[in-house]
Amino acid sequence: MSQKSIAYLGPPGTNTEQAALKYDPKAHLIPFPSVAAVASAVDTGIAGEGIVPIENSLEGSVNDTLDLLIHESRLLISRELVLDIEHHLLVKPGTSAAGLKVIYSHPQALAQSRRFIERCYPKAQVVAALSTAAAVEDMMASNEPAAAVGNARAAELYGAQILARNIQDRAPNVTRFVVLAPADHPPTGRDKTSLAFTFAEDRPGLLYEVLGEFARHSINLAKIESRPSKEALGRYIFLIDLEGHRQDKLIGSVLKEVQAKTSFFKVLGSYPRYEAAP
Repeated sequence: MSQKSIAYLGPPGTNTEQAALKYDPKAHLIPFPSVAAVASAVDTGIAGEGIVPIENSLEGSVNDTLDLLIHESRLLISRELVLDIEHHLLVKPGTSAAGLKVIYSHPQALAQSRRFIERCYPKAQVVAALSTAAAVEDMMASNEPAAAVGNARAAELYGAQILARNIQDRAPNVTRFVVLAPADHPPTGRDKTSLAFTFAEDRPGLLYEVLGEFARHSINLAKIESRPSKEALGRYIFLIDLEGHRQDKLIGSVLKEVQAKTSFFKVLGSYPRYEAAP
């Protein structure tokens, strides 16, 4: 049996790599520099699955992933993973805490650690990187006193020193990741379905009518949010996570009713609901 290949948002040392290792520690992991590149790797057969972040408990949704699923890819969500995120301030070995001039990291990690940075290093230049691991590479290559916000694995991989631990603004800091694949997951009895939809017109009660379909059939909604449609100002695409699988008889029937009320309708995948280990 050939080894499973999984694409992930890299390079090695990112939180997405940690999620991939948690998902399948025996798989061949292939890093890619962007969410779109991860999806392309799965689309073209370079990898059988891809893992990308989709939501953080402090900063909300990862827009690159949502936009990819809505507009750019036919891949489906086949699983979800949840990982506790611990951000550390990393420096070159021997670097003093005083005098740091630059702090690198991914925009999400910088936002999740904003209070620490503003309180302890208000004069430092904050520089966005493609990932937390790339930020550590940038920091190690810097010619001026610099730090990076990253995890303990990145410190180990790139030879950095942990100057301050757990600098995220709040605990717990949890990120939800999704596994992208050509097909979603068969029903398990404890599933979740994600979908996106919008309307051709704007009139009072449109969204209420759709939400009413779920309420009338006692279908629990785990999440609802909106994203710009990218077509016109004030036009939005709504995203919903609901309990149940699209192949369930009741869920399938309600989804058909919802689709009939919308101008754009897309199921992003049905997959097992994440359950934390006891």
